[in-house]
Amino acid sequence: MTEELMLSGCLRNNATAQEALYNRFSPRMLGVCYRFAKNREDAEDMLQEGFIKVFSQMHQYRNEGALEGWIRRIVVHTCINILKKNKKFSDSIDITNAHSIHIREEMIPSIMQAKQVVECIRSLPLGYKTVLNLYAIEGYSHKEIAFMLDIEESTSRSQYTRAKSMLEEILIRKKIIQKPKKKTNFFGAV
Repeated sequence: MTEELMLSGCLRNNATAQEALYNRFSPRMLGVCYRFAKNREDAEDMLQEGFIKVFSQMHQYRNEGALEGWIRRIVVHTCINILKKNKKFSDSIDITNAHSIHIREEMIPSIMQAKQVVECIRSLPLGYKTVLNLYAIEGYSHKEIAFMLDIEESTSRSQYTRAKSMLEEILIRKKIIQKPKKKTNFFGAV
């Protein structure tokens, strides 16, 4: 089924079109949810709630940009709203063990370890993980993140910096990467 047929069917609440849209985009959106969730069940709940919003807001899609990007924004915002309901993002943990370690992308030995890296990201505290996902992966600015999470922009920057440090330490501890001999920057400028 083409995107146009799915869209027109979804606007008419056609179950076949809704199922086709869900089947096409849910695997990738589950990956988005999984990065924000504690476990697969939470990710699946986020996904379901996200698609409920997608279907209820379908009339707002203006065919400007990719449909997948529009769905992704709704799913990300749904994840954030669920997390906001359950936890404050300004909370942080003591990072006395997180050192100022910097890594380069080429230090990650292979693409096969991407799953391990994602698992390490998921092990970060909620605020750190959320800001890291929004900034480094989803591409939101610290200003946008601050607005979405109802925190200060400086808190977003701080959470991101701490998340990078903690993630680098976890990757080194799990021997996914090696401690660099000199300072470099894996994540780019903050």
